[in-house]
Amino acid sequence: MELAATRPASRRGPPLPPRLSPLRRVRRVMALALFMCAVPIAASYVTTMLGPSNSSFMIRSFEWLRDHGAAQIASTIEGLYYSLNAPSRGGPPLRRLPIQAKTPVQTLHPADIAALISPALPHEGVWVPTEAWSGGNSPVQIAQFRSDPSYPQMVAGVAWIDTKRAYVQLYPGRLEPSVTLSRGPMEVPPDRRARLLATFNSGFKLADSGGGFAMGGRTYAPLKDGLATFIGYADGRVDVRAWTGGPDLAPGMQYARQDLPLIVSGGRPNPNLSDGPQWGATLGNAIRVWRSGVGVDAAGNLVYAAADNQTVGSLAQILIRAGAVRAMQLDINSYWVTFISYGRSGAGVPSSLLPAMTRGPYRYLSPDDRDFFAVYLR
Repeated sequence: MELAATRPASRRGPPLPPRLSPLRRVRRVMALALFMCAVPIAASYVTTMLGPSNSSFMIRSFEWLRDHGAAQIASTIEGLYYSLNAPSRGGPPLRRLPIQAKTPVQTLHPADIAALISPALPHEGVWVPTEAWSGGNSPVQIAQFRSDPSYPQMVAGVAWIDTKRAYVQLYPGRLEPSVTLSRGPMEVPPDRRARLLATFNSGFKLADSGGGFAMGGRTYAPLKDGLATFIGYADGRVDVRAWTGGPDLAPGMQYARQDLPLIVSGGRPNPNLSDGPQWGATLGNAIRVWRSGVGVDAAGNLVYAAADNQTVGSLAQILIRAGAVRAMQLDINSYWVTFISYGRSGAGVPSSLLPAMTRGPYRYLSPDDRDFFAVYLR
């Protein structure tokens, strides 16, 4: 009997996966590309968040967005917040100033600031000393006044610094200025606190202002002609003026910090203060926010001013009313505006110029992210 012929066994392997459509193939390539891009972005963000800082998580996140190509997103969120919390015109007048000022002492200071709203509140516009330990006339005096009749609950804080009895030093922070230099203590040095009178915030990040930075007689970011410049001289004098000296410090200068053009010149406001983008890389001049500024009076003394819900134009008017003949805007937004005076030697009894200032009065007594100024008794 013949055996039936048998067919050879099939040698085919497992079935091949179905061929991807061109659309699905594009989607997979895009997903892989996005993942590869997301890895370094995530690493950068995590590294920033884990790095040393005295800023809040939210602030560091916003700063990271601005520094990594998402400034418009951060500005949109910030602008929406300030728009929803914008102050209303009018409203009931204040019955007292935020800080109950001490009884004025007969010391050397400018003429008291005339009230804009009648009747004046107790001690409104009156200069009072920040301490008594320096002996004689206090070199730092402060005043408060309602700065805009249309907003009767808005109070500005101003400080006058006698540059004959006090000198000002610039200190770099941990992250700003964003240049390579010796950071030093990034706080008021403990061995200098015995003569510390006050501290206050500096200006915009250099990346936002486009300005220069110099200290210790050395230039670390080229100075730009035409920009407002806080200048400290080797003999202890200070000035605020439009820079005309080229990219480097001139002989006899110890430091220079730039931030946008002057907002006050010749005792008058800059006529271009309505040009929004020039006065804030994130918010311009369209929204009322915390703003700060510093200037000099006719005698060369310093005048600092800060207030919430200000435009750059209203800030200029506050500085002029406080006696400034030339002035520049410093930093803006509640997290960065700080002025602290010290009621006792050794940085004792620190107090903020206005109680609504976000940062506590112990800022600058530990390492800070931003550069700042310290005022010492000569």
